[in-house]
Order: sequence, then C-alpha cells, then structure tokens
Amino acid sequence: MGEPAGIGPDIAIAAWVRRCELGLPPFYLLGDAGLIARRARALGADIEIADVGCDEAAAAFAEALPVVATGTTATAEPGRPDDSSAPAALSSIRRAVADVVAGRAAAVVTNPIAKSVLYRAGFRHPGHTEFLAELAAAGGRVPQPVMMLWSPTLAVVPVTIHLSLREALAQLSTELIVSTVRIVAAGLKSHFGIGRPRIAISGLNPHAGEDGSLGDEERTIVTPAIELLRREGIEASGPRPADTMFHDAARKTYDCAVCMYHDQALIPIKTLAFDDAVNVTLGLPFIRTSPDHGTAFDIAGTGRANPASLIAALRLASRMATQP
Repeated sequence: MGEPAGIGPDIAIAAWVRRCELGLPPFYLLGDAGLIARRARALGADIEIADVGCDEAAAAFAEALPVVATGTTATAEPGRPDDSSAPAALSSIRRAVADVVAGRAAAVVTNPIAKSVLYRAGFRHPGHTEFLAELAAAGGRVPQPVMMLWSPTLAVVPVTIHLSLREALAQLSTELIVSTVRIVAAGLKSHFGIGRPRIAISGLNPHAGEDGSLGDEERTIVTPAIELLRREGIEASGPRPADTMFHDAARKTYDCAVCMYHDQALIPIKTLAFDDAVNVTLGLPFIRTSPDHGTAFDIAGTGRANPASLIAALRLASRMATQP
C-alpha cells in the first residue's frame, strides 16, 4: 500500500480499473480495506473491493480489487499523514516480504513511502531498499541491496544511494563498485535474460577525472574495480565521463549504466523516462519493484495521480518472475 495518505491507494485503484484494458497480471493490495474504500469514493471510482485472504486474491481479481488485511488500521486522510501512517506502511511491507518468501506471491511491488513520516515514528533505515534487505536477512547475514532504475530506454544503478554527497564520496571504494556490479550482472542474467550483460561504469569526477587533473579517484578506485571485474569475465567498460554516456548513441553500447552516486544515475533516467521508469531492487532473495516516484501528498485523493509507473512496475515484476 505504501504511505496511506499518499497516492499509493490512488494508483493501485487506477491500475486495477485498467486491468483488462492493459492485460495486467493479478495482484492484491496489502493494507486496510476501509481506507481503500474511502479513497475509492473520494476518487469517484465505483469499484468492488474484496477483503480477502491472499489465497483468495487471484480468484477475486477479475471482479474486485483484492485487499488483504495486515491487521493495522489506517486512518490518514489524503495528503495528511497521521499517527497510523507509519505502522500501516511498515506492516504492509513486512507482510509483503513474508508472503513472497513463503511462496504465496511471486513478487513484491511497493508503493511509495514517506521517509519523513517513518523517521518521526523511529524508523532507522535510509529508505525502503535497506529495510527490505534487513527483512531478507538469513542466518544473520543481510544481503547487499542494489537499486536499479529500469525502463525500456535506460537502466541505471547508483553505487552509493541515499547518502549526502560528502558521505557518498567517503564510502565509495573499489570493493563496493565490484560487489555492486557483480549483483547487477547476475540480476540482468537471471531476471532479464541477458546472457552477457554489458555494464558501462561512470567516472566520479567531471570528464572522468581528465587523466587525473580533475581528481584521481578514477585511477585509484574506479579503474581497479573495472580491471578486476573484467578478469572475472564481466563485460565492464569505463570509467566513462558521466556527461556523455546517456545520449542515444552511447546508450546503445551497454545494457546498464553503473554510476558513482545517486543523482549521477537518477537525473538521466528521470529525464528520459519519468513516467515508465521502475525501481528494481537486485541482490534480494525475492523480486521487488516499485514506481519511480514519491507520495505526492499534494495530489492524493484528487484523481490526478498517474498510475503509469506502478503499471510498469507490475508488468516488470511479472516479467521477472516468469523469466526462464
């Protein structure tokens, strides 16, 4: 469900309404059926809502939007998160992971959360991705989650994610680049059917350091990572200047661009594919996708939220789950 006061309920309702037109895979919403019913009325959506168990959801999907209760009531109004928001959002995430790990669902598709709301309730993770990694921990080992933004136009991965630029630079290392690209290459093979993924790796500094005159991180951190990856048989290229690796001709030379920090990766994809980009978490023992946008409190409940990214996330989750 995501943040109850955000547009997550709106776009879930909109996606279900268009299920036949778009041929969407069956899905169910984890959350409070009462809140979903209230939101549907606010949107003027005359739909049936089925308050069901997850084993009944697929059968109900054709005629009603299946909502599986998490046991947490959500009372927030559109655009106005309240004290129920954080518990409702977190309980839906926990239940989603439990369902997919138990085999009751094929993938997790998460609607946007409001990190500021969660932080006020004591949430200690930088974001969704890191929380999912903790939930996926097995035998005390927390997997390394890798955030990929995917679209038919471009796929990107930031090596460092939700950190200040100063902290991102401090944490960047050859080892982190190598472990990230390994996970990307494995994910492209197993979930996207790319037999030999081509990974383009950006530099950190302008012009990829201009041969050391604008910084030596390319020589001391990035290039050693690329050399190690190549020795392992991974088709990695770079370090490439980030300002010239996203035009049409450049994008044809790789399957995924791995960048050094958040904005270096996300600005190009949100410019080129804002409505159809999907957030994919690689490195987890289950499939997870998400719309590539936020909670949009200002338009929640108005009917103006665009469900395109959620629809793309549902389709991609289904594609990944059925990849031979």
